[in-house]
Amino acid sequence: MDPDALLCSAKACRSPAVWSLAWNNPKLHDPDRRKVWLACDAHREYLGNFLSARGFLRDTTRLPTP
Repeated sequence: MDPDALLCSAKACRSPAVWSLAWNNPKLHDPDRRKVWLACDAHREYLGNFLSARGFLRDTTRLPTP
């Protein structure tokens, strides 16, 4: 696998990422700050639900194809 490839942020997943989930914790971060988790198709919903349940998810976008 390409060492520069973007990989899914789900625990133990080594699949290529195709989604970007921008989030922040309003108790810790300025409103404009965004942290990013990457997701493969299989984990996009799971990671999004995890962040949404905590009120952290701000945006989900598909990564551009190379």
